Amino acid sequence: MKIAITGAGGLVGGHLARRLAAEHEVWALKHGDLDITDREAVRRWCLGERPELIINCAVLNVDECERDPGLAQAINVTGPQALAEAAAEVEAECLHFSTNYVFDGKRPNQQPYTIKDEPRPINIYGHTKFAGERAVRETARRSFILRTSWVFGSGKENFLSTAHRHLLLGERLRAIADVWASATYVADLVTRTVEILKRHHYATYHVVNDGVCSYLEFALEAARLVGTSEAQIEQLIEVVNETEMRRLALRPRYTPMHCLASEELGLAPLRDWRAALADYIQADRRAGHNG
Repeated sequence: MKIAITGAGGLVGGHLARRLAAEHEVWALKHGDLDITDREAVRRWCLGERPELIINCAVLNVDECERDPGLAQAINVTGPQALAEAAAEVEAECLHFSTNYVFDGKRPNQQPYTIKDEPRPINIYGHTKFAGERAVRETARRSFILRTSWVFGSGKENFLSTAHRHLLLGERLRAIADVWASATYVADLVTRTVEILKRHHYATYHVVNDGVCSYLEFALEAARLVGTSEAQIEQLIEVVNETEMRRLALRPRYTPMHCLASEELGLAPLRDWRAALADYIQADRRAGHNG
């Protein structure tokens, strides 16, 4: 199969490209290879190469979206629409990654969000990602939307991916205690994405590891897994609230997700985030990242 992956320089795109390249012909496209916001460039590229599947992993991060709404619109909406239009023209499937941030996080009953819940984004990132979903769904008949959340793994220097390394080095962490979501190990996300693609069931999926955590609970589990003592934990992990972080964009406070579409296909929920984190830390240390 001929597969084009945009945003291949990122965490999800990079891991997907490596996994799929073992069995398929893959174009791992970074911004310098193809500017997805240039509709005509996207169309020319797709008409020339004629991929059978287009996977869009390109994204502008949360605070950058708040800083530059025009760029957010271009990357998170215009780009996905251009890819979906090209996919429709060459009769390719189209898979677009989205986010838990399409929800407002204000559930009164603390149940996980499903596709039956109406998106109500509270920041520019969420608004543009939801608009990108709609553009893909309405433009490409054979399309998948995969919402995920708090992705961690090798290849991205975010809090979730590096907490254990900082603890091993005896470096302090600020861990937010009052924001909760589903954490997702990139290896599990890629495996489930491949399973979904093989079934050709076009729908919106919520692909996350099982369970709910805050950043603080995630950091405490990482500390347990690397053998950090109680005394060290008190010294190294500073407990903070979201407002203390003074981040540019508002964050939804409670956005765990559950996947109804996977259940329809007979796919079991992904393993608990704690088991996934344990595997990631083992793999990371084997790779030489011992802090």
